[in-house]
Amino acid sequence: MKYTKSLLLLLLLASCASQRSVRHHNYQANQQPDQVVVVQQPVTTGEQEGVVQEEPVVSARPLVSQVRPFPEGTWQADKQQALDLLCQSSLFETTQLGLYVYDLTDGLPLYAVNAAQRMRPASCQKVVTAITALDCLGGDYQLRTEFRTKGKVVNGVLQGDLIVVGGMDPMVSPDELFEAAQNIRQKQGIESITGGIVYDLSMREDKPLGWGWCWDDDYGPLSALLVNGKDTFEKNWLQALSQAGIKVNSKGKGQTAGGREQAKTVYSIRHSIDELLNPMMKNSNNIYAECLFYQTAAFGGKKGAGHKEAGQRTEQLLSKIGLDPSPYRIADGSGLSLYNYVSAEMLVALLGYAWRNESIKEHLLTSLPISGFDGTLKSRMTGTEADGNVRAKTGTVTGISSLAGYITAANGHTLAFAIINQGVSSSAIGRSFQDKVCIELCK
Repeated sequence: MKYTKSLLLLLLLASCASQRSVRHHNYQANQQPDQVVVVQQPVTTGEQEGVVQEEPVVSARPLVSQVRPFPEGTWQADKQQALDLLCQSSLFETTQLGLYVYDLTDGLPLYAVNAAQRMRPASCQKVVTAITALDCLGGDYQLRTEFRTKGKVVNGVLQGDLIVVGGMDPMVSPDELFEAAQNIRQKQGIESITGGIVYDLSMREDKPLGWGWCWDDDYGPLSALLVNGKDTFEKNWLQALSQAGIKVNSKGKGQTAGGREQAKTVYSIRHSIDELLNPMMKNSNNIYAECLFYQTAAFGGKKGAGHKEAGQRTEQLLSKIGLDPSPYRIADGSGLSLYNYVSAEMLVALLGYAWRNESIKEHLLTSLPISGFDGTLKSRMTGTEADGNVRAKTGTVTGISSLAGYITAANGHTLAFAIINQGVSSSAIGRSFQDKVCIELCK
């Protein structure tokens, strides 16, 4: 009889633990995808509780399916219970939540709710864009606007065309254009042009707006030639030439490559990827994000590359880190598009990859807003345990509020996290929940 009671008690405890585990990782048992080794993570065995052993984890969902309850009394178990309480809010009776927290120090998942569900990321899409670009292009990459001449210069006259090759650089300023025009006159001896000005816009697809942007979005038009992020290059360039004393006998000869391969590069305006990342991430500049998005599209050398080519770069990266890219959709670089679909799991996977790669990490970390200090997090979590301990990208579009990045937790560990609140009536509701999660993890 005693043995029977003991057996029943053990079965009851096992059942409770199983239910709690299912609540955390939200894994659907009726799905049986192909099992592949996608990551090697330290896992805790049941025989030696608390002892970390290196074992390959076999899972079609490399993050969510590994979430498991921690031993009672540990910091991790306390945080799981606290997040459980937060996620029981009445807010989620009418809205959707995607939440994932991963302990980068331990190499173990900490908490997940609907982490694999596809949701719109809002400006957290910029996290995807930044990490994809840094992985694809490298931290030393530079955006370039080139000025080329085709023809001979005789007695100060360029008997041919002046070609401007667009590099979709939103940081080009009127002052830089004036410097370019002055240099062309002084170094090349050009005082007038008998041909024309050719604007080469072949770097990107010939579409003024991003794929899936709303008609009333106050952004764009996008172009391979921009001045201060606006499509006013031709006006500013002709003005710069005039100020530098260069006479132009004809206006632009269209917007084609115009035999640029035979032309001579005489000047270039360059900006580093770090110069672009800082305003893109800290201030959530959408045009900057689109320009970086199209840098990756053009990486393969295809003329007129578009959102499909840029999306393929992210898909290749997802495959490399062990995620199936097919459930996701990469429509633009900024998060404005209605067609973007990611998951909290995907965002955390990319953040984890970036953290493990110093060549990406050093550029990404410095660009992320810091809670209570700068960027779009300057006024959030101030005066709390999370003040200064969160580096993350914010996201806001109608009905969506999101936050994704890194946390320095109370136990000194670094956590990667992603929170997507979908279907909220105001962005403030989502921000309030996200702040509570971050503060709790910093307690």
